[in-house]
Amino acid sequence: TFVSTEEDKYNLYSNLLFKYFLAEGVVSGHDLFVASAKAHPDNILKELPAPLLGDTHKTEMEETTAVKSEDSQDSMKIAWRYQNLPKMEASPTTSTKFGHYYDVSKTMSPEQLQSIKCHSFYLPEELSSQPKIKTWPMNRAYARLLQSIQSVICQEGFDGSDRQKKQKNILRIGIQSLGSLLWGDDLCSSDTPKDIHSLTKFLYVLRGLLRKSLSACIITVPAHLIQNKAIMERVTNLSDMVVGLESFIGSERETNPLYKDYHGLVHVHQIPRLNSLMCDVSDTKDLAFRLKRKLFTIERLHLPPDLSDTVSRASKQDLADSAKLLSSGCGAMAVGKKHLDF
Repeated sequence: TFVSTEEDKYNLYSNLLFKYFLAEGVVSGHDLFVASAKAHPDNILKELPAPLLGDTHKTEMEETTAVKSEDSQDSMKIAWRYQNLPKMEASPTTSTKFGHYYDVSKTMSPEQLQSIKCHSFYLPEELSSQPKIKTWPMNRAYARLLQSIQSVICQEGFDGSDRQKKQKNILRIGIQSLGSLLWGDDLCSSDTPKDIHSLTKFLYVLRGLLRKSLSACIITVPAHLIQNKAIMERVTNLSDMVVGLESFIGSERETNPLYKDYHGLVHVHQIPRLNSLMCDVSDTKDLAFRLKRKLFTIERLHLPPDLSDTVSRASKQDLADSAKLLSSGCGAMAVGKKHLDF
């Protein structure tokens, strides 16, 4: 599976999802391949959130109690005619637990990291230790990264075309801020890049490697900095799943009372459609996220009752337009009784 995440403006929440993907690999016993041009992979691994293996129920109860206390404070402000109406279900997931929970206030212990095998790719070190590659039709950084990924897949037994000599496992590949200037690409600084197809060539070859190997990959892309939007359309077409995060930090929505319960929006641009012509389309597309004390939660975005006359018509229209914009995407999510927690 190939997942692309469009970074939020300050790369706070997308970086958090990136670390969740790697943390799930550690808990599941998968091998990791971490590539970055900015932060050293060893430092990224040290910041992975700690799993809640035994205190999951306790943490859920703490978060639920906190939410109930907030609701009780707001109940006095809501008009009596809203009290008896059924409460909208905010969570877009099934009640069946999938994956693990993580505490964002703590980091994973070194003992847990030592239990799995991790392969690191730090671009400054790789370019200084390797000779220039002239035969690849893309920039040097992408070519070197592809060579490293291919080498790990073949040498560590993840090649699906070869007979497995040892117990099967999965390689989780994480690539940070692909397409940025740090990778030697000028997509984010020019409307007419020198090599406009370098990134898409890399993704095309990477997708081929993923298809024939026991691996899954997540990349983060600074989509808000890429001037040529046609490039992002190609990235979407080459990905199995594309998710964009829009943070409220620094925007008018940060102080808007309609969005006081959320920290940003989740745009599901594309979901996997393997072995089918079209993906399943659900009515749950207007999603928002918020960072609680310990958990990162994705919920349905819904219009709350008017709590005061300070909420202007323009603010209400802004929320309605956001819902329409989110509804243009595609997503496949079932309705359940629990939040989508990480």
